[in-house]
Amino acid sequence: MVCELGLILITDRKICRSPLIDIVKLSLKGGVNTVQLREKDLSAKDLFELATEIKCLTDEAGANLIINDRPDIMVAAGASGVHIGIRSMPVKAVRQVIGNKKLIGYSAHSVEDAKLAQKDGADYVTISPIFETNVKPGGVLQKPLGPGIIKVVKDVVRIPVVALGGINENNVNEVVRNDADGVALISGVLLAPNPFKAAEKICKVMKRVV
Repeated sequence: MVCELGLILITDRKICRSPLIDIVKLSLKGGVNTVQLREKDLSAKDLFELATEIKCLTDEAGANLIINDRPDIMVAAGASGVHIGIRSMPVKAVRQVIGNKKLIGYSAHSVEDAKLAQKDGADYVTISPIFETNVKPGGVLQKPLGPGIIKVVKDVVRIPVVALGGINENNVNEVVRNDADGVALISGVLLAPNPFKAAEKICKVMKRVV
């Protein structure tokens, strides 16, 4: 399965300076191609309601909606796929729930993680953290892997490799030059004074760098 994820916004409403929905709207207008809804503390009911609200926005923008760690919510909301990690349901079990037409992303933090994710049937991996970051999904900060890890991972897997961790308009060119198939951001957009301009600037750099 081929996926065009492009610029991915991973949500974390707890760090937002304005309502998450407003930021999602602006970032989609700025060029975000995929929204990964990651709000682990919400009840199933609240997460589903938020997912359906964001799904309307991504549909209007022609973008993807990926639900973090909840294949049931993904199916119910009609999202594009689900993103999982080492503490989630196994990739093969998730595939049984969502079928073959939806995407499964996997959070890899090493070459071995990425290889195993591909073997198990994931459609893409995020590799992180590329740069130093104060926002770490899972709550534990890790030593930056550096942009060079992207090419290393791409040499051993055939599925798309998305770079994550501390990426912003000032360093995204290093990520693109190392052949990342996509770029995922959290604070680079959520904490930006203008999420539209932040997304737009990063998209321009991604398109400009060869």
